[in-house]
Amino acid sequence: MAGERDILKRLRRIATHPAARDLLDDVAVLDGLVITHDSIAEGIHFFPFDPPASVGWKLVAVNLSDLAAKGATPVGALLSLTLAGENEWESHFLNGIEAACESYGLPLIGGDTIALPTGAPRVLGLTAIGRAGESVPHRGGAKAGDALWLVGTLGDSAAGLAQLRDDRNATGHLVDIYRRPVPQLGAGHSLAPHAHAMMDVSDGLLLDTLRLGEASRCTAVIDLDRVPLSSEFIAVRGGSPEARLFAATGGDDYALLGAFAPEFDPSTLNLPKGTTITAVGSLEMGDPGIRLVSDGRPIELPETLGHEHRQPAPAPVADRP
Repeated sequence: MAGERDILKRLRRIATHPAARDLLDDVAVLDGLVITHDSIAEGIHFFPFDPPASVGWKLVAVNLSDLAAKGATPVGALLSLTLAGENEWESHFLNGIEAACESYGLPLIGGDTIALPTGAPRVLGLTAIGRAGESVPHRGGAKAGDALWLVGTLGDSAAGLAQLRDDRNATGHLVDIYRRPVPQLGAGHSLAPHAHAMMDVSDGLLLDTLRLGEASRCTAVIDLDRVPLSSEFIAVRGGSPEARLFAATGGDDYALLGAFAPEFDPSTLNLPKGTTITAVGSLEMGDPGIRLVSDGRPIELPETLGHEHRQPAPAPVADRP
């Protein structure tokens, strides 16, 4: 069965325009515009019982996270909406779309609707368009010696997802973060001009760091002890190495991962109030790959580094975007 990497290899033979960035990045850059598209599917990226307004919010937020990683200013969006059965669900979903678009100044300028058979799983898509700033950092722009910094904390969404799997009526901060992620637009705008490379963390820190290292042809090193956790996560999961590994592989975080010159300290920038930014590793010369250390010593990588897009199992589960 073809995996995401195999499909991307095939797509690269088609997407040869320079705007595509060889499909090594999360966005296209065309005539001063930064363009990204993400889709979410019922049973894969959200539960059928999730509030539809939160699904709408999440669809907007995950796309804006890609713009944040490139320091882009949102200027427009196109919505792909599937209609399945009664329209009450779609009405509440659009309430979430509207709330997120208003919150982040993202005008909805068009899109498409199609009807599905009643009861068919919904697949929803959004194309977000941003205006490029002075720099649009590429995944592949990092250099050996760069320091890796993370904006945000990890693991909250994965922990919230675990709570919902145990109890569909679960509530609280972790569930809220899973359902309504917050794109780091302000931090991305401040960091992008200084970053050699930057991307959002959506599939898990270890997997996304590996992708950055591969694109930049470097070995990435992540210090597990430095993985930032929220107080809410620690209250539920603790701060053990096992908990940090769970957070580093869970995904759905929408934090920002940036590579910066080793002498530059991005925490000194004028970042939005309350921004958490942590030095979590570095890049080294060597074959593209990733190493994990703890207490200064190498540790074995987990079997699964994060969420890779594959054909889903027949039974609906909430995996990662």
